[in-house]
Amino acid sequence: MPSFDEVLKEAGEFGRFQKRVFFLLCQTGVTFSFLFASVVFLGQAPGSYWCRIPGAAELSEQCGWSLEEERNFTVLPLRLGNGSSSGECERLDVAWDASVSCASPLARYSNGSVGNLPLAPCHDNWVYKQPHSSIISEYNLVCGNAWMLDLSQAILNLGFLTGAFTLGYAADRYGRILIYLLSCLGVGICGIIVAFAPNFTVFLIFRFLQGVFGKGTWMTCYVIVTEIVGSDQRIVGIVIQIFFTLGIMILPGIAYLVPTWQGIQLAISLPNFLFLLYYWVVPESPRWLLTRKKGEKALKIMHNIAKHNGKYLSPHYSEITISNEEVSNPSFLDLVRTPQMRRNTFILMYAWFTSALVYQGLVMRLGIVGGNLYLDFFISGAVELPAALLILVTIDRIGRRLPFGISNIVAGIACLITAFLPEDIPWLKKTVATLGRLGITMAFEIVYLVNTELYPTTLRNFGVSLCSSLCDLGGIIAPFLLFRLADIWLELPLIIFSILAVVCGVLVLLLPETKGISLPETVEDVEQLSSHFGKCGKKQKHQDTNSYI
Repeated sequence: MPSFDEVLKEAGEFGRFQKRVFFLLCQTGVTFSFLFASVVFLGQAPGSYWCRIPGAAELSEQCGWSLEEERNFTVLPLRLGNGSSSGECERLDVAWDASVSCASPLARYSNGSVGNLPLAPCHDNWVYKQPHSSIISEYNLVCGNAWMLDLSQAILNLGFLTGAFTLGYAADRYGRILIYLLSCLGVGICGIIVAFAPNFTVFLIFRFLQGVFGKGTWMTCYVIVTEIVGSDQRIVGIVIQIFFTLGIMILPGIAYLVPTWQGIQLAISLPNFLFLLYYWVVPESPRWLLTRKKGEKALKIMHNIAKHNGKYLSPHYSEITISNEEVSNPSFLDLVRTPQMRRNTFILMYAWFTSALVYQGLVMRLGIVGGNLYLDFFISGAVELPAALLILVTIDRIGRRLPFGISNIVAGIACLITAFLPEDIPWLKKTVATLGRLGITMAFEIVYLVNTELYPTTLRNFGVSLCSSLCDLGGIIAPFLLFRLADIWLELPLIIFSILAVVCGVLVLLLPETKGISLPETVEDVEQLSSHFGKCGKKQKHQDTNSYI
């Protein structure tokens, strides 16, 4: 009875059929990157705003003031009387009514000096020149509420974390394509509700759910692609990342053309409905069907793949077996019970955490450093394309470990140098920061590959799912670390990023090199791996029949 890999080899491991499905599913990387990085444009600083004195709206209408005149009557005297106040987070502790003079509304309160008037903190009475430009102005995420912007991104990453476990489990139980399609539908519906959320609580709830479903689309598209190609086609995992980068480059163009945050939210959410058309062109994973004892359906799909690839399956292929079986109930203890497994697990968990935290931190930092946000964001995305090219060129020549370590160290050093470069040479500061973005992007993409190669077949899926969950934990922490530390000193987050990345670069050098050796099948195989390739034994052909996240 032939194995699935033997049948796939005869049907075509990466023929016309797989290339078509691969291209279609890669579009998910574009829309997922929109969701991943959208906070930079949804949460743009709203420009000029100030705190309105109670009764000022009615008096302004009665007196026929423009917004600028109202601002001059309230904020300008505040600044003259109290030079330390900007009028954004506090106001004069007075209230206006119809008896107040339109020509000099503060005359009866000031007793000759505005400086004698008490001040009061502003709570919910802000005025914005661009009231619907971002979620900041929409939901008053300023002053004491500024931390809620951090919360909105943390909630999204919490959704990613939840989706990784819940929808990852559902995809294993109910099928890849079913969960993929339901996730696409969920992202679209939740995205529309987010755009028209009546308050910030509803916004957070459905942004969380959008994160859950968004992670479902990303995971399942990756799984489907890797399960229908041959074992020598691991390159597809890196190429999918390129489409994520394309999304990062497209996003600033959408934000530039669409003036409101609701419009941006709809523009990045609605394309997910188009993926529902894949129901007619993307089949269920035949590998998954075999694990669910549905061999006839799997064989039918394999015949269809062979037909589209111009191949022909022999009639004696009436049944297919699948060699890889998972541990029925794997646990965390299985990953740390032996020395080499324990070391791999903890280093990979830290690498996922650092890659996500530093990457998201550098992306969101573009929204607070000034300059041309749209152009800077596009350039920072474009620099990720060489990262994928460098990986493709180096990992099968030099190996995994050295590029993995160097990319982290380069990112860390670049962040440190950027923090201390003077502001009067912005071109150099941006160039070095871009180098840091290139380094952490390489590290982020390599960890996907390395993680699948350092666990045995029986624990691979569970090990990758557990370690990659630290990615979402890093994403939860990133906005709080970035925005709160930036309030102390704009470059302070870069210092933290540099320390984390350099430590990660040193640690990953302790991992075994996997270039040129077969994937481990058992825990004993992992324990025999050495940190030096020369001790790994004879070079063998890679055999990866189940590497996905």
